[in-house]
Amino acid sequence: MKSIYSPIRVLGTAALGLLLATSCSDILDEQPRSSYDPTFFKTEKGVEGGITSMYSYLRDIYGQAYYYNSCLTGTDEATYGQSADGNFKDADLSGVGNLTSSTCRADALWGMAFTNINTCNGVIANGGEVGISESLISEARFFRAMYYFLLAQTFGGVPLDLGSGELAFNITPSRTSVRNTVPEVYTKVVFPDLVTAVQNLPDNPRMTGGLTKTVARLYLSKAYLTYAWWLKNPNNIPTYPECQRTDPDGHDAAWYFQQAYNIAVEAIENPGPFGLEESFWKVNAGVNDRNKEILLYADHTQEDEYYNGGSLSYGGGGAPDNFAGWMMNWNYTDAQSKVNGVTVAPVIRVAEQAYGRPWTRMAPPHGVFTRTFADKVNDSRYDGTFTTVYRGNWSTNGANWDAVENANGMMVKEGEPIFSFLLEEDPNVAYGSNLGNLGAGTLPGRADWVMNPSGISRRIFPGLWKLGPYRTDNGTGTGQPNAGSTRPYNIAKFSELYLVAAEAAVEGATTKSGKNARELVNVLRARAGKWTFSNALNAEVLEDHSAEMVAATPVTIDIDYILDERSREFFGEGYRWFDLVRTQKWNEYADEYVICGNDKGDHTPKTYRRTIEAFHYLRPIPQGQLDGMEMTKEEKMAYQNPGYRD
Repeated sequence: MKSIYSPIRVLGTAALGLLLATSCSDILDEQPRSSYDPTFFKTEKGVEGGITSMYSYLRDIYGQAYYYNSCLTGTDEATYGQSADGNFKDADLSGVGNLTSSTCRADALWGMAFTNINTCNGVIANGGEVGISESLISEARFFRAMYYFLLAQTFGGVPLDLGSGELAFNITPSRTSVRNTVPEVYTKVVFPDLVTAVQNLPDNPRMTGGLTKTVARLYLSKAYLTYAWWLKNPNNIPTYPECQRTDPDGHDAAWYFQQAYNIAVEAIENPGPFGLEESFWKVNAGVNDRNKEILLYADHTQEDEYYNGGSLSYGGGGAPDNFAGWMMNWNYTDAQSKVNGVTVAPVIRVAEQAYGRPWTRMAPPHGVFTRTFADKVNDSRYDGTFTTVYRGNWSTNGANWDAVENANGMMVKEGEPIFSFLLEEDPNVAYGSNLGNLGAGTLPGRADWVMNPSGISRRIFPGLWKLGPYRTDNGTGTGQPNAGSTRPYNIAKFSELYLVAAEAAVEGATTKSGKNARELVNVLRARAGKWTFSNALNAEVLEDHSAEMVAATPVTIDIDYILDERSREFFGEGYRWFDLVRTQKWNEYADEYVICGNDKGDHTPKTYRRTIEAFHYLRPIPQGQLDGMEMTKEEKMAYQNPGYRD
């Protein structure tokens, strides 16, 4: 399915679908509006509506699976899956596609960011005049900085002038554009806006899911960290537009690493209502959504299609649906058993977090299981990330069997395992002729079909439990497994502050007592050792392996260890491409990967090579943007990032 956003003809003119906020109450009152004119932001209601729209439009980027793909596929976390189309194969850079200005799905970010930035510009320009508090205006400052930060990481330098002057509200269609440099984007908008947001946003959100000082501090520390790496440029990766890697304010990389550390630690020490959950499982369990660890999310709801931003019964695979969780989910419903000698399907597609809609567009390569999640016994994050056991649930589809005949001719009751991915390699697994219709294997004495980690393929792999659907309206049936997820898509977590500070410390920041890099990392590792629930067992498990986790942390940690911890903590959430590009480790981590093929029964691991060139560290300016500008061919070519020019 090759779904490309409509061409961006003009940068950031008036937004469509504005949502009005009738008050600053606990609930955002979203009322659709097809368009607005320049006078709209001259009213208090209009400015409040602009602020409300910024939260709503998060759904057009976060949970949008094609953009999600651009943040993960081609890294050590994901390759293309058996059912992948060009959206995913192009991003893999392994010779099965071609990443160009027409095929790169980072267009989803470009397509939404500038419209939202211009809304922010309108709020910032007019808010004070109509009596809006600086606290509310700072919400717009945060979002403007957030989008420019994303754009600069993705594309390099981008325009600050959308047609009416730098950072001015644009009401005039402009068919030309000039890109600012990376230092200009950071020092003129990202840093100033976030500093102001930290000063003026409240400690406690004005509404559920609203912005606070803590999320502003997280983004400010991440921006300082990223810019510090950009100045350091350890592998001489080129930037565009071309400029000297010097800071207009005269600071060096070390200064920015220190600022990143300071701000992150300040946020940890002044958390407001936020903090770490007791266990890793609780952070990501649907039953515990919108918990104290989540600083920002793109919200959805099962209560009302209008406020959900999409159908509650079916999703077609487009924004604003949250359908990212379908991508790294395989067709577990292929599993087969027998009842009275008749082949049956014992695992039914249901709208539950461990199951959901399988699209098989993305797949985790073997390194995820052998390196990233090597410790699956003490560290709860493997179990809290993946679905590894698929259980019989046939009654949700109306079947009333007492049990089904499964592996080794043994009987399995409903709720018991039909198919399991083994935690470690077992040489006793016997693969047969498409056992269980999965190409699975058997182990003596076990009634479930099994697969070794070495047998994980583009077709069959542990599903991404983290992003699976969770609903309370399924009743006794399957619910609505073909609908977009009604869960919020988590954008920012309190836990990241520890890893931002640790990364800055590894890069030379002077640390506070009790908060050196190892101590910061161990806060999360100790938490990862605390088990409260096991997905594999589908049961409460109260175990504490914190001591083992802390003891296993190296005495001296480096940037590689930080990156490994980031993947363990945030696997599959859309962080990885940014992490590897920021640290210039993309080639080192992802130049090659191992996985089995597309067919059931293919248990032969194969090594694939990627061609990651220096120019790939920036995504191409979308072709639709270039096509919409009235500029010469030479000017358009100069506007495009090198390596993607026709």
